Amino acid sequence: MTQFSDFGLAQPVLRALEEAGYHTPTPIQTQALRPAMEGRDLCGIAQTGTGKTAAFALPILHRLSLSDRRAPRRGCRVLVLSPTRELANQIADSFSDYGRHLPFTSTVVFGGVTIGRQERALAPGVDILVATPGRLIDLVDRRALTLEGVEILVLDEADQMLDLGFIHALKRIVRMLPQKRQSLFFSATMPKNIAGLAEQYLSDPVQVAVTPVATTAERVEQQVMFVHTGAKQALLGHILRDPKIDRVLVFTRTKHGADRVVRGLDKVGIVGAAIHGNKSQPQRERALAAFRDGSCRVLVATDIAARGIDVEGVTHVVNFDLPNVPESYVHRIGRTARAGADGLAISFCNDEEKAYLRDIERLTRQKVPVAGFPEGFTPPTRQEAAEIAASEERRPERPQQRGGGRPGQQRQGHPGGQGRPQGGRPGEPGRQGRPSQGRPQQGRREDPRQDTRQDRAARPHAERPHGARPQAAGQPRQEGRPAGGQARRGNRPQGGGEGRAIGWLERAPRS
Repeated sequence: MTQFSDFGLAQPVLRALEEAGYHTPTPIQTQALRPAMEGRDLCGIAQTGTGKTAAFALPILHRLSLSDRRAPRRGCRVLVLSPTRELANQIADSFSDYGRHLPFTSTVVFGGVTIGRQERALAPGVDILVATPGRLIDLVDRRALTLEGVEILVLDEADQMLDLGFIHALKRIVRMLPQKRQSLFFSATMPKNIAGLAEQYLSDPVQVAVTPVATTAERVEQQVMFVHTGAKQALLGHILRDPKIDRVLVFTRTKHGADRVVRGLDKVGIVGAAIHGNKSQPQRERALAAFRDGSCRVLVATDIAARGIDVEGVTHVVNFDLPNVPESYVHRIGRTARAGADGLAISFCNDEEKAYLRDIERLTRQKVPVAGFPEGFTPPTRQEAAEIAASEERRPERPQQRGGGRPGQQRQGHPGGQGRPQGGRPGEPGRQGRPSQGRPQQGRREDPRQDTRQDRAARPHAERPHGARPQAAGQPRQEGRPAGGQARRGNRPQGGGEGRAIGWLERAPRS
């Protein structure tokens, strides 16, 4: 079958495909459409970027069009589970595009956004629900969603769900589904644990595998550059100065590593954005939108973006850090060379990552060609690279909130809310202590450097513990004590900060 019209899809679905310019199905679609349209359980394996979403979305829309059944209140007829928010959004968009001429409702739910709006969207019931497992369980626990009416279950990127620790959530979700249902599992790889899960939850499934497991995209040119850790940032900046690199995805192994790369690019005048699990949903959406519209040509991401981000025109993928899971390499470089285009994947490899490279080559059954440094790049020495790497590991200091601030700065969060003095100059403007209520201001020195030796010995040291014993009467008056130098027993001092008052009360004899 060489045309979508050969499969007998519903006319509204064919009309949407024609308007989108889709005429010829991909290999995974050719093998999966027919059994899925017949209601069979299916386990599909195909490399990323081969059209797996349409392979399950088209037959689902076709089957829904054959029934007049309505979605139950606070329920859904089709449940699609996705490991990441970005992939969930793209799946929901695909259902909207392919079903634009069908009267079906769909919505997407995931964490990081207000749950109340999602509850209101689910209240009347929806035909198609795309969700991440965590938020789905939250909605079920709040009794805003029931899964008793699910007719079709789709598990997309099943292997990544297990890698991200969703196995317990999946088992709980499946127990809430009706026994009689159609289940469709799709993934780019099928390790043993996923195969066991498929056997447990699929009934007499049709298995479809259009490419060998962990096969890299054919049109992606691969390179590896051996470079010290401390030289990676400089090498990346040098490569990205090439104006021919129009849109590039940079992958790091950690979230903080992604932020460090963005800061390093900013120092050399290259605009970049980071996307990872510590970013809020609005931040992730803004970064992805800027990358799509071209206002930001460099997107730095963790493996959260290795699957599900389908951005047209990604010319380069740079593995700033090689992944410790070899399957992730296949998904990373699959972000380029999509829809028949060509792409280049460059990997930086330090001494510690050579073992990861061997695992990747063993998995893909091919050697990654070694490339030299680009013209004009002079790498630092091993010692210089080590010093650079050590400096990059240090995270930028956050604004000091408790101590360590400039002299006299209010300490936030201290009991009483007024803040204990941090060893600043007495009487410095901006201090947030208790009002003196007309107390005389004589004796306050504006500059401690003008103090006499006797005054310095008498004045409490900045490092004195909170509960230090106050000075006896007759000595120079301390900050925060009554003007006469005599302690008022049983009463709080009228001048000092809350921390000083606590120390004074603890030490003073009870009246």
